[in-house]
Amino acid sequence: MVSVNPFAEFRAGCETALKDVLNRLYPQFSVPSILLESPPNPKFGELASSVCFELAKQTEKKSRKIAEQIIQIIDVSEFPLIQSVKAAGEGYINFYVNSEEFPRLTIESVRTLGNDYGYVKTSKPKRIIVEHTSVNPIHPIHIGQARNPMLGDALARILKARGHTVFRHYYVDDVGRQSAVIAYGYEKLGKPKPEGNPDSFIGAIYAITSCIMEIQRLKKEVERAKELSLNEELSRLQRELDDWTSVAADLEGRFPKLFARLLDEISKDEDPENPVSDLIRRYEANEEEAKQLIREVCQLCLQGFRETLGRAGISLDSWDWESDFIWNGDVMRVLDKLKATPYVFQVAGVLEFDAEKVARDLDLKETLGLNEDYELSSLTLVRADGTTLYTTRDIPYHLWKFQKAEKVINVIGMEQTLPQLQLKLALSALGHVDYAKNLIHFAYNLVSLPGYRMSGRRGRYITLDEVMDGAVKRAYEEVSKRSPHLSDEDKQQISEFVGIGAVKYALVEVDPTKPVVFTWDRVLDFEKNSAPYIQYSHARARSIIRKASRKPENPDYSLLTDPIERNIVLTLARFPEIFVDAAENLRPNAIADFANALADKFNTFYTRLPVIKAKPPQLSDARLALVDATRMVLRNALNLLGIEAPEKM
Repeated sequence: MVSVNPFAEFRAGCETALKDVLNRLYPQFSVPSILLESPPNPKFGELASSVCFELAKQTEKKSRKIAEQIIQIIDVSEFPLIQSVKAAGEGYINFYVNSEEFPRLTIESVRTLGNDYGYVKTSKPKRIIVEHTSVNPIHPIHIGQARNPMLGDALARILKARGHTVFRHYYVDDVGRQSAVIAYGYEKLGKPKPEGNPDSFIGAIYAITSCIMEIQRLKKEVERAKELSLNEELSRLQRELDDWTSVAADLEGRFPKLFARLLDEISKDEDPENPVSDLIRRYEANEEEAKQLIREVCQLCLQGFRETLGRAGISLDSWDWESDFIWNGDVMRVLDKLKATPYVFQVAGVLEFDAEKVARDLDLKETLGLNEDYELSSLTLVRADGTTLYTTRDIPYHLWKFQKAEKVINVIGMEQTLPQLQLKLALSALGHVDYAKNLIHFAYNLVSLPGYRMSGRRGRYITLDEVMDGAVKRAYEEVSKRSPHLSDEDKQQISEFVGIGAVKYALVEVDPTKPVVFTWDRVLDFEKNSAPYIQYSHARARSIIRKASRKPENPDYSLLTDPIERNIVLTLARFPEIFVDAAENLRPNAIADFANALADKFNTFYTRLPVIKAKPPQLSDARLALVDATRMVLRNALNLLGIEAPEKM
C-alpha cells in the first residue's frame, strides 16, 4: 500500500470516525469544517478535537462527559491508521496513530514514490507566469537584489511540482533615464568590448557616467546659488557636491582609465542632460540608431545576468522587453482605452489615473485587501513632456501576460505595493477585474549587510557573483576541515554547490515580509539552520546507507518505539501537507523550515541510536529504511529550493 499523503489519510480517518459518531449522537448539530488540530505535546496524540466544547454550549452537557461518550462509540478497528482514541482534559478527543501501520505506510510510500514523494498534484492545474528578478540592466545583480531570483525560482519549482504549467519571465526595463545614461557613456567610450564580466563593465560605466554628470550639474547649481545669495540652498548643494566628489575619488581609484576617458569625453558636452534626454525620446520613438545603441548595452548586461543566474541554477523561459510594448503600439492603445473611461484626467499637461475612484466604483477595496478608509493616490500615466511612466507601460505588459496564463505572480519588493495596486485597478478599469484578482504581488523585504550601504548609482554594491565566490571559498575551507581525505577535485565540486546552496537558502528561509540580514556566520553554519547543515544531514544519511551495503529486507516498523523515531516518521508523513500549503499560499520559506526541522530530528536520531548494528536485525532494517526515507525527503525538499542534495561532504 502506497500513499501520496500519509498524514492526510490518517486525518481523513479521524474525521470520518468523529463525524460518524457526531451524526449518530447529535444529528441536529452542525459539524464545523475544521474538526482536528495538532496538539502541542506528543503525549496528547497526533491529532486532537475540541468539538466537545462547542457541543457543551448547545446541549448544556459537560464537555468531558461528551468526550467520554464519543470515544466509547468510536470503533478504531475500522481505521487501520488509528491506534486509539482518548478523552483528555476538560473535553478534548485525542487520536493516536497506529504504531506499526502508520510507519509502514509512511516509510514505504516515501521509498516507493522516491523523487515524487510529497509533491501532491493539484486537481485544478493552471498556466502560471512567475515574473522574477527583472533587475534593471544597468549593473550586476547585487546581494540586495538577489533575494528576488531565489524566491522566484523556488516559487516556480514548487508550483511546477504541484502540477501547474509554469513559465518564468524576466521583464527587461530598457526604457528611461538609467539605460540612456549607460548608452550615453558607452557611446562616449567608442562602444568598447567589455573587460571582464560584461554586467560589471556596464555597471562601472553607469556609475562613472552618473557621477560625472551629477558633479557637473551640482557645480552649476552651486554657482547659481552663490549668484543669488541663497545661503541655505548653497550649503545643501555643497554637501551634495562633496559627497559626489568623494564618490568620484573612489570610482577613479577603482577604474582609473575608464574614469579618465569618460571625464574627458563628457566634459566636451556643455550639458550632458540634453543628449541623454534626446536619447530617451529617440528610443521611445523607435529610432533605429538609438534602438541599436541601447539594446546593445542592455544585451551586454543581460549576458552577465544569464551567467550569474545560470551559476545559481536559475533559468528563465522568456525575456520580455519593456520597449516592445511601446513600439508595437500597445501602450498608446491602452492609454486611448483608459482615456475613454471616467477615470483619467489631466493636470497641467500631466495625464493622471484616478485609482481611488475605480476602487470605490467597482467595490474592490475588500478584494484588494484594503481598508475602506485607505485612500489610493492617483497614478501618473504620461508626463508633461509626453513620455510614459513605468507603471503605464506595465499595463499592456500584463494584458499580454494574461493572454498566455491564467495567473500571474510578480516577485517584486514591498516598496512596489502601491504601483502594483494601481496596476490592478487600471486592469479593472479596462474591464479585466478577473485579471486583477489573478495578479499576485509576491512582496518581499530588503536584504542588508551590516555596516554596508549599497547604491548602484554610486557603484557601491557587493555583487551576487562576489557573494557566491565568497561562499564557495568559505565552504571549501569547511569541507577541507571536515573531510581532509577527499581529493581536491571533490572538495572543489562539493564547495561549489554547498556555497551556492548556502546563499540561496539564506535568502529564502526568512519570511518574505521580514528583512534578511546577510552574515557569513549564519549563512555557512554547518551546525544549524542553513543549507550546509541540511546538505550535511543528507550526506550523512547517504553515508549510513553506503556503509550498510544492503537493502532493508525485513523491517519491523513496530520496533520504532523511540520518541525521536516516531517524530521523524510523523515529519516525513506531514511533508505532503507542508508542500501543499507552500504551493497554495506561496510560502517557499515553509519548505526551508521543514527541511531544517527534519535535519534537526535526523541528527538527534543519528547521535542517539545505532542503525547498522541495531538488534534485532528487523530493527536495524526498520531504522535503515527510516534513514533512506529521510534522505529522500530531505532531497525532495532541497530540490524545491533549487539546492543540490550531495552524496558526500
